[in-house]
Amino acid sequence: MGGFSEGVITSRTSRGQHCIYTHRHRNLSKTLQQCLYGPNLTFDRNCFDHCQAASLRKSPASTRKYYTYTSGFNSDVRHEEIQRAMESRFCVLSDTEDLQTLISNTENNLHFERSKTLFEEIRASINNNDEEDHSFWRPVLPWGGVFAIKAGRKAISCTPLYVKINLKNTCTIDGFLMILYVILRDNQGFPRELAVFLGKHFVEYFLSLMDSCDYTTVKMLWIWDRMSKRQYRSKIHQAALEIDLFGNEHENFTENLENLMSTIQESLCTNWNCPAHFQEFIKTTINISPPHELPQRDPIQSAVDEFFCPKLLLCSELGCDGLREFSQRVFCHGPPPFVILNMQQWKSEELSYVPYHLALCQHRYLLEGATLFNKVEHHYSAAFQIDGCWMHYDGLRSDNLILLHKPPELLLLSSLVYIRASDK
Repeated sequence: MGGFSEGVITSRTSRGQHCIYTHRHRNLSKTLQQCLYGPNLTFDRNCFDHCQAASLRKSPASTRKYYTYTSGFNSDVRHEEIQRAMESRFCVLSDTEDLQTLISNTENNLHFERSKTLFEEIRASINNNDEEDHSFWRPVLPWGGVFAIKAGRKAISCTPLYVKINLKNTCTIDGFLMILYVILRDNQGFPRELAVFLGKHFVEYFLSLMDSCDYTTVKMLWIWDRMSKRQYRSKIHQAALEIDLFGNEHENFTENLENLMSTIQESLCTNWNCPAHFQEFIKTTINISPPHELPQRDPIQSAVDEFFCPKLLLCSELGCDGLREFSQRVFCHGPPPFVILNMQQWKSEELSYVPYHLALCQHRYLLEGATLFNKVEHHYSAAFQIDGCWMHYDGLRSDNLILLHKPPELLLLSSLVYIRASDK
């Protein structure tokens, strides 16, 4: 698969530090360089150093250079936060006056400081809904996106290989991003818990960008910060970089949640001569299989119990005839705020119903959302609930967020999302 090639310029703040989104990717600025300047640019390092030195000599030592993000923040943002802000759409500023001017212009371009979050607006639309109007009043997280790359008027001159990024087939992350936003806004303690795994800055930027309706930047944040180059294809086409996310949503989203849902199971062979007498099995996702025989109770709960329960099996090590005892599977970092069950192995006839409550490692979880798959169009969508009302999100529709009165038809279940009940 394609990806960004190695970059040639390192963006630095006035403190000489790389600009980053989170503590996870210390080389995130390199990723931005790769996006801004492309793989084939011939660059004279001495020329750059000379221009940089000339620029610095013209400005006071105390102000030097600032990198700032051109959307999503107001004038109350501290300079330290600006320096760490998203490196996309950045400008190189030579004095404090230019910095304040840019922030002021950015604030005007944002129309106004929002009095409500996007989640509060969606909730209000549900409560004020009438029988004839079943959709949210504006598109939310539309499919695809165009990310424009802009440089400030005093930025060092350098001709980029492309001036915008076109996103394609983003439905493999869109549905989960929508559900993730609803979960974090609807559960007060969850952002703090998720920040342990994804980084505080990532969570803050994600929520801020969603509330600012900067949906393309939300997707770029996920792609650059969470995904590896192997997970998407990219190519240069007519002065634009195309990033194609066609594929599987669990590979593009679920597997990039770090150790949020990591579980561990230990095993011990009864044969002391076994070459692998003691083993540990760690899984970062919860991929449950349908039971071979229809159980007397809920099949999904039975499959989850099978995933976590202790068991005794024949040892699979070569030349060993012992029995391997598997312990109870437990979460490595305690019960997560939410879990995603991969349901892609299940057929419709194997799902008599979807449980609203689920027992996981002695903890109770509640159904919050699901992702759905259209096999004909190879397209993902999502459903989630707010205050007991279910909504269907489909980024391809013009009215892409509608109130559900019955389950969507002709769609396969791809995943189920449950949240920990104690925080609801």
